[in-house]
Amino acid sequence: MRQLHFEEAHAKAWQEFESFLENPKKSPFPAEEMPVRYRHICQSLALAADRQYSPELVDRLNQLALRGHHALYRNRRRESQRVLEFLLAGFPALVRAEWRLVLAASLLFFGPLLGLIAVLQAYPEFVHYLLAPEQIANFHQMYDPANRRLGSREADSSLMMFGFYIWNNIRIGFQTFAGGLLAGVGSIWFLAANGVVIGAVAGYLTQIGYLQTFWSFVAGHSSLELVAIAIAGAAGLRLGMAVISPGNRSRRAALVAAAKPAVRLMYGAAMMFLAAAFVEAFWSPLTEIPFQVKIGVGAAGWLALFSYFLLAGRAHAAH
Repeated sequence: MRQLHFEEAHAKAWQEFESFLENPKKSPFPAEEMPVRYRHICQSLALAADRQYSPELVDRLNQLALRGHHALYRNRRRESQRVLEFLLAGFPALVRAEWRLVLAASLLFFGPLLGLIAVLQAYPEFVHYLLAPEQIANFHQMYDPANRRLGSREADSSLMMFGFYIWNNIRIGFQTFAGGLLAGVGSIWFLAANGVVIGAVAGYLTQIGYLQTFWSFVAGHSSLELVAIAIAGAAGLRLGMAVISPGNRSRRAALVAAAKPAVRLMYGAAMMFLAAAFVEAFWSPLTEIPFQVKIGVGAAGWLALFSYFLLAGRAHAAH
């Protein structure tokens, strides 16, 4: 292709990209297209250099590519800063603002969980009404005190287990959140059902004497994972409230309004699920760490998490 035809074919795209760099607020294209546009500029530069087009054209495209690179990574730094600010201040402030729904979700989840732990200490046979025999046998195998490593072994390495736990945690969180679209009934069901299953497992393994192996495994990641499930449930209940009681707005408008805080809650819960999966894969299975140390770390995790949601972001909100 001759240089003239090359310039004619791409002149509009180059001009639009230059306009974006000059004034992003008056960009001729949506800001999210910037990475794609930047790649096209780089491709044009590579072609112009390879075809030995005029130095003026190559220099112009090189300048656009350099400016685009700075703009792209400046925006990415800003996005990273916004994510950090959300985690340090925005997320805990949002949880406090939605405390009624978080409390309701916590009661629905932790109520069955703690209740069954207590009940199964007196009536261990009740577990057979809640878990299948294969499940019970599997939990026996996972937390056998003779094991070199604790917990599920769906994969051969801790890194692969990290991926498995991420998938499992996100699946539970998404079900609990998306269930809110069914007038909140789905969220209520998944919160209570997960509370029943986790409570049944914890109560049964404690009663049969697997106290040290089970609790040393779950202690480290329990605060992050369990609270994240409750927060995902609160986000689902927020959607459910919009369906049940839209007020003066249409249900669609009410859902759109409710989706903003609900999705932000889910962003925070997803980060907690990610952190829980990391701890569960790399710390929780270790048997060489003393039981007292693992329980101490777990207790410190619960204290830190409660302090985070109670105190973080208050100074930011005051400004």
